[in-house]
Amino acid sequence: MSSASTLHFAVIGDPIGHSKSPLMHNAAFRALGIDADYTAVHVTREGLPAFLESARNTLSGFNITVPHKNAVIPFLDGITPRAALAGSVNTVSVRDGKLFGDTTDATGLERAVLEVFGLPLKGANVCILGCGGVVRALAFHLADAGCARLRILNRTAEKAIRLTDELLKHAPALDCGFASLDDLPAVKNALDGSGLVIQCTSLGLRDGDGSPVDPDLIPASACLFDTIYRETDILVRCRERGLRVSGGLPMLVHQGAESFRIWTGREAPVDVMRAAAAS
Repeated sequence: MSSASTLHFAVIGDPIGHSKSPLMHNAAFRALGIDADYTAVHVTREGLPAFLESARNTLSGFNITVPHKNAVIPFLDGITPRAALAGSVNTVSVRDGKLFGDTTDATGLERAVLEVFGLPLKGANVCILGCGGVVRALAFHLADAGCARLRILNRTAEKAIRLTDELLKHAPALDCGFASLDDLPAVKNALDGSGLVIQCTSLGLRDGDGSPVDPDLIPASACLFDTIYRETDILVRCRERGLRVSGGLPMLVHQGAESFRIWTGREAPVDVMRAAAAS
């Protein structure tokens, strides 16, 4: 039961009904005896300004998912350096009526990859499929984490070119390149030698979606991490080939745990959050 002292948190997006975040965070609050609740709120692009004004007075913090991670930034009172570099925000803290943005997506990926595959990002050869959504945050984090090689494959080469140029300005020593997903020889070359392939396209969100690349092109020694947390075509086919694979649920859990720490100042009960998300 809520009381006058209850802290209120939320996740916003469009759509939002599929979100597992309320399950995770409410379980974490209960486990640590924190008087707080967490709900999912459907917010359209048009409704974003009104929601943010209301949040200043009603919430202690909130998460942000598609399509608001970039659109929210002009409305905030401040953002962290890592959020500025990523150009996106997925975690907002409300303090004295002011909104402060951060991003925990890349931290969530790094911890998930280490947990699932035992693979540190430092020295890794990484290939990212896609160039939208979370990719910018992941790419700059990979550069700062010391990955040895980074390749970005995207249907539209121009977007990957721009991101690659920015990455090289930020980390001139990074072995970074791009290729169009339509350029088969370039795709093969990019995938060859990759130890970690991160699937970041929207393919797999809907039943019947195919794979962004032919899964047979991914080296048998590589690990595939799909940021979508359902059984996608590329994940299933790579598993059938014997590759080590993971869906996006571990990343969701760890980025949520980092948000929890930011809001409460306490380490999140990751095992509790993982069990709740998997239920």
